Amino acid sequence: MNQTDLIIVGAGPGGYRAALYAVKNGLKVVIAEKKHAGGTCLNEGCIPTKCFAHDADLFRNPLLSGVSVDFLKIQKRKQSVVEELRQGVESLMRVPGITYIQGDARFLSSKVITINGEEYTAPNILIATGSYARKPPVEGIDSPYVLTSTEMLDINYVPRRLCIIGAGVIGMEFASAFQTFGSEVTVIEYLKECLPPVDRDIAKRLRKSLEKRGVRFYLQSAVKVIKDNCVVFDCKGREEKKEVDIVLVATGRGANMNGLNLENAGVSCNRSGIVVDDNMETNVRGVYAIGDVNGRIMLAHAAVFEGFCAVNHILGKTDHIRMDLVPSAIFTYPESASVGLTEDACKQQGIVYTSRKGYYRSNGKAMVMEETEGLLKLLVAEDGHILGCHVYGAHAADIIQEVTALMNRDITIEELKDIIHIHPTLGEILQDAVI
Repeated sequence: MNQTDLIIVGAGPGGYRAALYAVKNGLKVVIAEKKHAGGTCLNEGCIPTKCFAHDADLFRNPLLSGVSVDFLKIQKRKQSVVEELRQGVESLMRVPGITYIQGDARFLSSKVITINGEEYTAPNILIATGSYARKPPVEGIDSPYVLTSTEMLDINYVPRRLCIIGAGVIGMEFASAFQTFGSEVTVIEYLKECLPPVDRDIAKRLRKSLEKRGVRFYLQSAVKVIKDNCVVFDCKGREEKKEVDIVLVATGRGANMNGLNLENAGVSCNRSGIVVDDNMETNVRGVYAIGDVNGRIMLAHAAVFEGFCAVNHILGKTDHIRMDLVPSAIFTYPESASVGLTEDACKQQGIVYTSRKGYYRSNGKAMVMEETEGLLKLLVAEDGHILGCHVYGAHAADIIQEVTALMNRDITIEELKDIIHIHPTLGEILQDAVI
């Protein structure tokens, strides 16, 4: 039987970064990947969708008005980016101390895993198997023209009529990109507003912006059947029909646990995924789960830092990673990004706060960029500490990254007032919100 210090199942961002971190700290690692190095994010998630978002941004440039979309060229570029990054991850897995194995991993016990029929044992095992695209139980959901985001990323043409079921992050990013590419886009959402986890002020503004560009939203609507290239759904009590060429199912993702034989290890799971504590350790000592498979925060960068938390716990090292301050971004046009509490969360928790706003329309850099549509909202506690920040507009993610750094250091708005921002930059919008 092969012995090592740490076995990692899954070579996505959480898994491979945890492997590199563990090796740097003196551990020997065996890492197994069933499909492709880079996991969900690199191969069927954040990287290819951001390629679409980038190319869509280029075609929105007024200087390119009238230029036709060569979608096959867009797909070719996306695939080249994915392949280059995948090769980069594979090369990282060849560093001394890491044994990278392409194959299926299954638990024989809490300390023993079989990979391609060969047994490996370690005192610590880390599960980082990612997620899969969920499909709702709707009649016709398995029709050949009904796709998940995975298949949609490999489509070789721009559908004339695209219907998206679900107005979460995935649905909104595809709606934004394919509207630009030339699709007639319809979005059907069960809830009252798009992007349920996002601050409602921001979500509404983003939806309105997409509507101005021609995206049709049906909120508080439930799909009943998909048949003969037609989506039949209930919209606030009335039946609606929409003829389509392609249906994109974007109703969320589920934890990849099938085939792991977790029962052999005694690992507890719930509807969200594998149950873990704040050290990412399961109910079984020495078995950890990070990233989408634990269902906590389904973001690649969250998976990376959950992996660091897990390895630090294995090593007995103390860290100051704030998993309550994980920033997020939605790469639509315009962008949206956030960190910390929303207004609704503050109200639910009984937190007294004030809301401070800054606007893109009064910012010089935004005017130069022709990106004056945008809003920054800062939520501030009574003692001046920042509770949350939400941005809608160009480079929202970059602005949120600054705020995340400030919140990690417990900066108050009085201290923020004294921080000099470069002129002209979009960062001045943050300064405007506090002065």
